[in-house]
Amino acid sequence: MGLLSGYVRKLDNILMRIADVQLSFSTYMVAIFIGAIFQTVFGVGNYAKVAIPLLIIIIGLAEWPQYARTIRASVLAERKKEYVEAARVIGLSKRRIMWRHILPNSLSPILVISTVQVANAIMSEAALSFLGLGMPVTRPSLGSLITAGFEYIFSGAWWITIFPGIVLVLLILVINLLGDWLRDYLNPKLYKG
Repeated sequence: MGLLSGYVRKLDNILMRIADVQLSFSTYMVAIFIGAIFQTVFGVGNYAKVAIPLLIIIIGLAEWPQYARTIRASVLAERKKEYVEAARVIGLSKRRIMWRHILPNSLSPILVISTVQVANAIMSEAALSFLGLGMPVTRPSLGSLITAGFEYIFSGAWWITIFPGIVLVLLILVINLLGDWLRDYLNPKLYKG
């Protein structure tokens, strides 16, 4: 959608307004609402069977506007370059210019934002599992492990909660550092000093 919005200017306002509407809803709000509906309709026991695909769909649908906005900004910058004008002059179709020329040159920002979005998705899943609306207790999840350890935190078994929390923090930190490294590796001249 970001590629279409950035290259086909007639679609830009429509697609970006849809993205704005989607951005106005919190990922957690949408996930809590849909998860609660599915648990009510299917029952908690049957919810475990659909929890994984449902979480993937909910988090994926909630996070797409960031990708669309990032690729749109990159496409707007790329479409003004000489190689795009040269492709137009030799008579290439808009579709070929978009997919074969502009998109490959616009992917470095997507790789960087992907690491941030993966970290956000992991945090969203852990938070939803912590609240009991994500992964069922029978499935492994850092949020479920943290919740399960809360029963024993004051009885002296604090490590049941603390260690999954530390693993979650370290995992998010490593993913974000990977994003910083990718940013510096893919575009060293832009980000140095």
